[in-house]
Amino acid sequence: MFLEWIYPLVKFFSPLNVFRYLTFRSAYAAVTALLVAFLFGPWIIEKLRAVKFGQSIRADGPQTHLAKTGTPTMGGLLILAAVIAATLLWVDLSNRYTWICLGAMVGFGFVGFLDDWLKIKKKNSDGLSAKAKLAGQFLVALAVVMALYLDRTPDTTLLYLPFFKGAILDLGIFYIPVAMVFLVGWSNAVNLSDGLDGLATGLVMMSVIALGIITYLSGRADWSEYLGLPYVKGAGELTVFVLALLGATVGFLWFNAHPAEVFMGDVGSLSLGGVIAVLSLIVKKEALLFIVGGVFVLEELSVIIQVLYFKATKGRRVFRMAPLHHHFELSGWKETKVVVRFWILGGLFALVALSTLKIQ
Repeated sequence: MFLEWIYPLVKFFSPLNVFRYLTFRSAYAAVTALLVAFLFGPWIIEKLRAVKFGQSIRADGPQTHLAKTGTPTMGGLLILAAVIAATLLWVDLSNRYTWICLGAMVGFGFVGFLDDWLKIKKKNSDGLSAKAKLAGQFLVALAVVMALYLDRTPDTTLLYLPFFKGAILDLGIFYIPVAMVFLVGWSNAVNLSDGLDGLATGLVMMSVIALGIITYLSGRADWSEYLGLPYVKGAGELTVFVLALLGATVGFLWFNAHPAEVFMGDVGSLSLGGVIAVLSLIVKKEALLFIVGGVFVLEELSVIIQVLYFKATKGRRVFRMAPLHHHFELSGWKETKVVVRFWILGGLFALVALSTLKIQ
């Protein structure tokens, strides 16, 4: 938005030309989102507390979590507000990828909002039915994927793998169902990881930092050619969005760190998981996201393994409890130790993913 206001003034006051620089706008998008989160966080938490939007805790989970019952949830609304405000102020509004990302965040966030609201209304941890929740997620995914597919570039349907310089497969029309499943899977992966104070927030931050670097490089013809990355025209502008997302999650972590004053709820976790998947689709790093967000992959795999093994053995379990973070809690680790160690692991996964950019 600032661009539309300031561009005409550059010829009268040349220092305003700094607003043209992507790095400048990205940095201030992060600062803006951070300030929005800091300034409005206490107000939103108080409003959520006043309307009794408190979290219901699973009775079969770690008993230490029962003390968290009633902690305000739906804090993901703060993340959404901060990202939207910062993005609209600092991004080039003519960039279609930005609108796709914002639309994905709002869409997945709306599904999460309905789930959270029903949990609060029922006063238990059951929100939308599994079928209804998945239906909503797939509808949002379909809208996002069709927006990318109908205005596709030569690279849109191509599949790239780490360590391989060129695309290994053109998915063609099958890109649509594959990408939809990909988006829904990642939306749920972050949702499953949101079980401890600050855990999902910190892990998303690690992934966002890596994706911010990748979007910037992918949007520059010189750097993408040097690194052997697919050049995506317009992807560089997504750096503004990604930095706004980083600022918003850092600001939210201020209130979500142990002991959490607010939980992000499904409105936050579904939207964050969905949008990092959308970003990877745009810059053609779908496969690399499995390394970038390696902890999310482990969390989701632990649930799948637990369910399949439980059914196959008629009641036996691989883990004390799934997702994986609860297994370590029930093994004797304190909540803060689990969170910090998972953050460290998340940072390592992000570094490994970035190191692959030149190893191809």
